[in-house]
Amino acid sequence: MNLNPSLTAAPPTLTPDQAAGLAAQHFGITGSLTRLTSERDLNFRLTTAKAAYVLKLANPAEPPEVTDFQTQALLHLEPTPLPVPRIIRSLTGEACAATEHGTLRLLTWLHGQPQYQTPKTPAQRRNLGSMAARLTLGLHGFTHPAAAHVLQWDIKHAANLRPLLPMIPPELQSLATQTLNRFDALAPELASCRTQVVHNDLNPHNVLVNPDSPDQIVGILDFGDMVLTPLICDAAVAACYQIDPAAPLQSLMDFTQAYHAILPLTAQEAHLLPDLVATRMLTSLTIASARVAKFPQNAAYILRNFKGAHLGLTAITALDRAEVQHAMEAL
Repeated sequence: MNLNPSLTAAPPTLTPDQAAGLAAQHFGITGSLTRLTSERDLNFRLTTAKAAYVLKLANPAEPPEVTDFQTQALLHLEPTPLPVPRIIRSLTGEACAATEHGTLRLLTWLHGQPQYQTPKTPAQRRNLGSMAARLTLGLHGFTHPAAAHVLQWDIKHAANLRPLLPMIPPELQSLATQTLNRFDALAPELASCRTQVVHNDLNPHNVLVNPDSPDQIVGILDFGDMVLTPLICDAAVAACYQIDPAAPLQSLMDFTQAYHAILPLTAQEAHLLPDLVATRMLTSLTIASARVAKFPQNAAYILRNFKGAHLGLTAITALDRAEVQHAMEAL
């Protein structure tokens, strides 16, 4: 099994001077550029005397309609108060610019401290649960022709990971196989769950908090993994990064109870959530292992969530299943 082309294609190559020239040509904005880390796209921080922006050049392996899908979602969210990037129109009034290097977009820069740099607390987990639910509600009703594109980060496609399991560290393969077997058993239930377009990547590198009050969520970044999928899969993605290995069930419930208070889960969705959380952790371990073998020069970025996924998967799968389900039924 091969990963999606956008996961195996290297990001586009452009010098800061070239990128600055494109920003001036298409958006009329000049300033200093700093390269940002990214899995698939080429991103720069563009700083002027008055403001800061993110200049994004899409991966050439990504179909243009998928890039447009992400852009249209941000436009859909513009009327909401959600703390997401805003689209800067080009000089011709468009939401993006077609260049010889690929699709170029300019977004507002969101200020805040990345969540991964701050201590995880129950209050922060609860606030993220609330924000995740609000974002899903904000995207409710949004449609696009590319919404159903196949993305391996989408939990519902986890069965496709099986051929890649040998690439993860040997000490994790037994646990990985057990987790994937469990997913295969529950996967048919996803077909009857609520489905919509979701963010699908609320990891702590994509969440900004108030540096003076780190429990407060002030920004949501990176809509590059958006997809049409059961909304409980999106909740599982966000929840999996909030698991405290020392208190896996309590930390899961901190997030889930807050999410449920804003966007109530059905009994079926609550039942599926813990196993989907484990499946997302497995997805992170497997895709990271496969990608770092192909792009060793980007290992630090690719493996940034690996340790957390390893510890979290070990902790959550060790829980008593009856106790976990009892907690879910009590929502």
